[in-house]
Amino acid sequence: MDPHRWRLDGQRALVTGGSAGIGRAIARELLGFGAEVMIVARDGDALDAARDELLEEFPAANLRAMIGDVADEEQRREILDWVEDQGEGLEILVNNAGGNLVRATTEYAEEEWREIFEINLFSAFELSRYAHPLLAQHPGARIVNVGSVAGLTHLRTGAPYGMSKAALHQMTRNLAVEWAEDGIRVNAVAPWYIRTRRTSTALADPDYLDEVLARTPLGRIGEPEEVAAAVAFLCLPASAYITGECIAIDGGFLQYGF
Repeated sequence: MDPHRWRLDGQRALVTGGSAGIGRAIARELLGFGAEVMIVARDGDALDAARDELLEEFPAANLRAMIGDVADEEQRREILDWVEDQGEGLEILVNNAGGNLVRATTEYAEEEWREIFEINLFSAFELSRYAHPLLAQHPGARIVNVGSVAGLTHLRTGAPYGMSKAALHQMTRNLAVEWAEDGIRVNAVAPWYIRTRRTSTALADPDYLDEVLARTPLGRIGEPEEVAAAVAFLCLPASAYITGECIAIDGGFLQYGF
């Protein structure tokens, strides 16, 4: 067996929303496989804490961090300028940053639903486009988009969130086909409930938690590390023949029937 199929030594990865939750777990997983990781987040304090924690675990790692809001067009360009300044292109882009505001459809203000699309969809589209010249320098470059089961079926997340994630999944399929000739693979993961700060309020309601678990065949909430493991697999050379896929990390939720 070629051990390099299961390593990312020296490969450069950019992870958005990398300061907490799933994003930080993805950064940790990629570092564990030997990647050089750049993390971006808009909360400077959380970003510093994540960097310190990861460097404590991987003291010899090449880990860099930048404060940036991917929902802001100008800052998206600044992030890719920063990546380009590091030199030698980019092998991996993980579009993880996302957000939501739960409302009834008729109760969203226009700026609210547009902001959901900006951070969940447009940021990934623009960062992917800006990163294309850097990724194309390396045959076998990868993009992984963090979608959601809300983009595959109805959830109580509010319509704009589900719409934005469904569009992100479709973007994944389109770019996978269009950019295959450039040597860039594009895949997505679609988590169900994962134990993060963002989900903690909803899951703190015991009745709601019981409903969630009743719809989850594996009978538990997922962990950020379980999403990160799937993302890392899609980044490894071992997955070189996989592109255009969306892998649900959902404990069987999407397969639930009656």
